[in-house]
Amino acid sequence: MEQSTLKKKTVVGLFWTFSDLIANQGIKFVIQVILARLLVPKDFGVIGMITVFIAISQSFIDSGFTNALIRDKEPSQEDYSTVFYFNLFMAVLMYIALFFSADAISNFFKEPQLTAILRVLAIVLIINSFGLIQKTMLTKNINFKTQTKISVISSILSGVIAVIFAYMGFGVWSLVIQTLVMQFVQSLLLSLWNRWVPSLVFSIDSFKRLFGFGWKLLVSGLINTLYNNLYFLIIGKAFSAVELGYYTNAQKLRDIASQSITTSVQRVSYPVLSSIKEEEKTLRAAYKKIIKTSVFITFPLMIGLAVVASPLIRLIFGQKWINAISFFQILCFAGMLFPLHAINLDILQVKGRSDLLLRLEIIKKVIGLMLIAIVLCLQLGINGLLWSAVLSSYISYFINSYYSAELLSYSTIEQIKDIIPELIASVLMAIVVYFSGAILPNNNLVKLIGQFIIGVVVYICVCKIGKIEELKTVSDLLSSILNKVKKTY
Repeated sequence: MEQSTLKKKTVVGLFWTFSDLIANQGIKFVIQVILARLLVPKDFGVIGMITVFIAISQSFIDSGFTNALIRDKEPSQEDYSTVFYFNLFMAVLMYIALFFSADAISNFFKEPQLTAILRVLAIVLIINSFGLIQKTMLTKNINFKTQTKISVISSILSGVIAVIFAYMGFGVWSLVIQTLVMQFVQSLLLSLWNRWVPSLVFSIDSFKRLFGFGWKLLVSGLINTLYNNLYFLIIGKAFSAVELGYYTNAQKLRDIASQSITTSVQRVSYPVLSSIKEEEKTLRAAYKKIIKTSVFITFPLMIGLAVVASPLIRLIFGQKWINAISFFQILCFAGMLFPLHAINLDILQVKGRSDLLLRLEIIKKVIGLMLIAIVLCLQLGINGLLWSAVLSSYISYFINSYYSAELLSYSTIEQIKDIIPELIASVLMAIVVYFSGAILPNNNLVKLIGQFIIGVVVYICVCKIGKIEELKTVSDLLSSILNKVKKTY
């Protein structure tokens, strides 16, 4: 692929993914704030209790086929149709399994209302299956413009409906309705705007070929999903729905920043890197640039959010959520490395080494489970549990980056040297922001705005003094995006 074409596709992709980030995540943030003020922490905790079961079911439904199709240079109609019918079959199967296991899950958490909630909420699995192929096609073509529009429309519509139901006193059911409406609208619009219809064919050959790559991703994804949602199970079982509610909203707030950026970068980087997987020098250069640019944004954002957590949560969620402040701060430190995890694992998929991906996931999760077991044995509480997640995240980085040296001649030591300047700049910024909080007016809004402005100015100044090249990279990228905005509007 020509460099100019690749750059153009990347800029266009980033434009629409960051548009999605700003518009869609901004909408979700506003809705989350309103719902947090209308509902009580326990409502969010109850939904958190069944999150893991929905997430695991979704992994079975996808079974690694999405990434297999994206990686395939020219998947056929037969390939797409085969995966579509498999997705639909698995969705129905997973729904039946959750329907009949709802009572057992409810008894496990000792929350009687979970039975009805799970049986209704699990319908999203079937709804989602109708839009998976359309979304895969759009992602493969780096067409995030359509996906952004769909995300924004579904977020607004489902959010408004959820707020109305919450205001009317429906409690936790308003969150269930929000999820159902969002996924229904997304699948409907994906089907309407990406007009693809499956053929009446199911190819065993296509299934075997795609599943040959995807099954390792399925196992890896299951392990990862189960582990990432393990905290919901532990907190919901060992503590209470209220504390799980604090954790759930703290995680959502963290993910709006960290996970959203990670997903946005990954959505563009994976298909782009896949398109140049045979060009070793170009691939290594692009990979290195993506890592450095990602941490340039994520490090200051996550460290900064941890510093301003108190005025931020008090302002947006209200006093009844102050117990979530420490949860949020700890989770921010764990979320700092999310982009590095994702990009390092992406290169294994780009290179077709899903076997290594599976091996790494098993190693990481064994270590993570050992840390969790230590915390539970020593009875270190929820904060101890969350700090174990931070430690696990940093250990996982070294494990994830191990094979980059072998596949791209880009070792962990080289990566660390590349990201150290951004880390130092972020820490210096955070120190200034922290102490500025002591002299700013004791008003949450004023303090938050003041600390934000100070943080941005200090970070840019430190980057200029330190001659961090990503400052220019991001500036050029923003200029390209702004030019795209002018042409679009």
